[in-house]
Amino acid sequence: MKLVIIGAVAGGASAAARARRLDEEAEIILFERGEAPSFANCGLPYYVGGVIEDRNDLLVSPKQRLIDRYRLDVRTRAEVLRIDRDQKCVHVRDLTTNEEYQQAYDKIVLSPGAAPLRPPIPGADLPTVYTLRDLSDADRLREAASDAKQAVVIGAGFVGLEMTENLVHLGIKTTVVEMADQILPPWDAEMVAPIANHLREKGVHLKLSDAANAIEYKSAEKSGSQLAVKLKSGETLTADFVVMSVGVRPENQLAVDAGLEVGPRGGIRVNESMQTSDPDIYAAGDAVEVRHVVDGSPCQIPLGGPANRQGRLAADHIFGRPGLYRGTQGTAVVGVFDMTATMTGFSEKALLAAELAYEKIYIHPAHHAGYYPGAQQLSLKLLFSLDTGKILGAEAVGRSGVDKRIDVLAVAIQAGMTVYDLEEMELAYAPQYGSAKDPINMAGFVAAGVLRGDQPIVHSSDLLAGSIDPSTYLLDVRSPGEFAAGHIKGATNIPLEELRSRLEEVPADGAIIVYCQVGQRGYSATRILLQKDREVSNLSGGYLTYLAQQNT
Repeated sequence: MKLVIIGAVAGGASAAARARRLDEEAEIILFERGEAPSFANCGLPYYVGGVIEDRNDLLVSPKQRLIDRYRLDVRTRAEVLRIDRDQKCVHVRDLTTNEEYQQAYDKIVLSPGAAPLRPPIPGADLPTVYTLRDLSDADRLREAASDAKQAVVIGAGFVGLEMTENLVHLGIKTTVVEMADQILPPWDAEMVAPIANHLREKGVHLKLSDAANAIEYKSAEKSGSQLAVKLKSGETLTADFVVMSVGVRPENQLAVDAGLEVGPRGGIRVNESMQTSDPDIYAAGDAVEVRHVVDGSPCQIPLGGPANRQGRLAADHIFGRPGLYRGTQGTAVVGVFDMTATMTGFSEKALLAAELAYEKIYIHPAHHAGYYPGAQQLSLKLLFSLDTGKILGAEAVGRSGVDKRIDVLAVAIQAGMTVYDLEEMELAYAPQYGSAKDPINMAGFVAAGVLRGDQPIVHSSDLLAGSIDPSTYLLDVRSPGEFAAGHIKGATNIPLEELRSRLEEVPADGAIIVYCQVGQRGYSATRILLQKDREVSNLSGGYLTYLAQQNT
């Protein structure tokens, strides 16, 4: 077997190592255009910011280790120019000597990754406008940041916000420009509104619903000159350098030139065994189009975990091992200073785009037992099928414990579980780690209660959009102090503890919406009023979710 792997890092390096473990005699040739065949690209922003001090710490498997440990033929600074499927060879250029040669293959694993986008605006290619993909990019950015005072980050996705945090740590005044009306566009806006506020508290200037129209030097003396970033809104920002993080595009040119099938967004099409339209050519990583776990629709989700699994599975299939790729569900986590945003499965906006029926609930529990010191509130949004209760997606945001909960929900989606299963989950509990009724259980209780009719709900988005009948009676069951500190316009305050004795004040006819701070007291009030024959619904997530929705 002569196996050629094009592109290393996550998918390609995983395929190479797995291939060697499965076949000691195979000839495995790994081509990598860059200097390092296996590095931690997710750690690059933290190297720029000095959190990771030693550059060598980013080298997951240095070249010589791959050679010595796995007996691989590792060729760095080697660019594959073309795949000749008829002759079953690849044309390669040695980027050090500029010499070209051919390499025969029996099977190929394509793992070219995805390249950062540069928007087609004047000045996007200026020397001090950077993207971040590999170690050399990180070296240039680290040098640029060493004596900078001001920076502009264009794009508020994963890399954009990670870069922003690290630039602020370096004392650089940072402005983030985002075309969408929210940060972290894959998330639903109300869930990441608290993180946007947290960024502002840290001194970050957010320019949402705006975009860069042009980038130019501020003075005629271009060398060492600051940049002027001209925005669509008419504002001009000053920066010592700019970081572009507006997304990525699959590096699919080799596949296209070879006549392999690609999807409408450019992803290389593969089957469940990671084979392309040519059964002798496999593909893995950020360049491929796969199926979404939730509904089987084609998708492109560039994440390191799926890339590693895809590369491993491709090697398995090449060497006769059974196994099928289940699909990608987009389980993701990003840290922003001391807050964390996580998601898995479909967001609400994705469900709307796919025209899938769903219901949602919000909860805001503590990440561990409230009586134990240090409990931090988290926010969790659960999306599920109205018919079956099957979990379709989830998002969690907070300071502690959110990654743990999203991982549980990611497994639940993989297993096809329902909200009823969440009620019954047995999870580790001690007061410093969780609660006897874990937030996962609580999400199951609330969602299952909605489906059973135990607590009809309404949503803040509907209330704010004006789609609720204005004659609806709004009942705030918080304390008078909470009510005085802020409430929904037009609400009447009857604390939960007084509700039974003041039932005559609650209308016997017409719709009623009950709310509290996070939904729990609202649920209790809803149960009381339902059993008193009132037409009542609880505001999911309470006043806290209402405020988050109001700020989007």
